[in-house]
This record gives sequence, structure tokens and C-alpha cells, in this order.
Amino acid sequence: MRFAIEQRFAADADLVARAFADPALYVALVGLPKLSQPEVLSHEADGDTVRLQVRYHFGGELSSAARAVIDPARLTWVEHSTHDLAARHTTFTMKPDHYADRFRCQGSYRIEEIEPGGCRRRGEGEVKVKALLVGGAVEGAIVSGLEEHLVDEVPVVEEFVRRG
Repeated sequence: MRFAIEQRFAADADLVARAFADPALYVALVGLPKLSQPEVLSHEADGDTVRLQVRYHFGGELSSAARAVIDPARLTWVEHSTHDLAARHTTFTMKPDHYADRFRCQGSYRIEEIEPGGCRRRGEGEVKVKALLVGGAVEGAIVSGLEEHLVDEVPVVEEFVRRG
């Protein structure tokens, strides 16, 4: 399932790009629905390039048919991301802790200034779940959860940027 998302921030584009490359931001993302507290596993910075590995746990609802083939408690993954701060561009791959033969997701984000003091983060990618009869439903639940999470994280990111 291909997906496209967009977030809008009342904050400078460069500061938002730097926030998403800062491990401290992920500590601030506590209590958001659909995903557990992110756990930063690694952070490497080399000039304008930052590599992060962050573990997530899906906390959304799956249908009973989907739960018959996928245990929601085992729907965890590590997001491997590379942030190019100069270009305000991020690529990511999600690598599952379980179900590696049935789940893949990758994509990218770009942060663009849309007005002085305001920006948008546009993302696109693809999630694929191989599960007989329910793969599409699980993909939809994951994308829906991601969309809700991204809406909920906007005020957290704006506050993180304000506090600098």
C-alpha cells in the first residue's frame, strides 16, 4: 500500500528538520496514541548527516481476522533513518522485530518552508504486509495509525523547537 502524508508546523523548516534528527525529541513523544513510546537505539551524526535507529510498537486496533494471523504484541519494528539536514530530506526503512518475512516499509520525508516561520513535512512510502486475506487490512491499520500519530506529534515537535 502506497501512502502519502503531510504535516504542517508553525516553526522554521531547518529547526524542524534538526528536531527530527535529535534523539531528545523521541523521548518527548510519550503518551501519543497508536504507537508506544519510541526507544532510540542508536544516533550517529557526521556533519549534516544523521543516522537514527528508533524502535516502535504498534498500539492501534487490528480486526479479529488480522489478530488471527498477527499478534499485535509482536508488531514492533526499528525505523532506520538517514537525515540530510542541509537538504531537509530523510529516508527511512522499517525493519520488523518479528514477521520479517511478512512486513516491509520504506519511504522518505522532505521538509519545505511554506511561509516565514512555517513549514510542511511531506512524506511518501510503501508498506507491505504478507498475510493471507488480511494483509490489506493490516496495511490499512498501520497507515491509519501512522497518520494519527503524525497529527498528534505536531504540537510536541512545535514545543520541542520552541524550547530549543
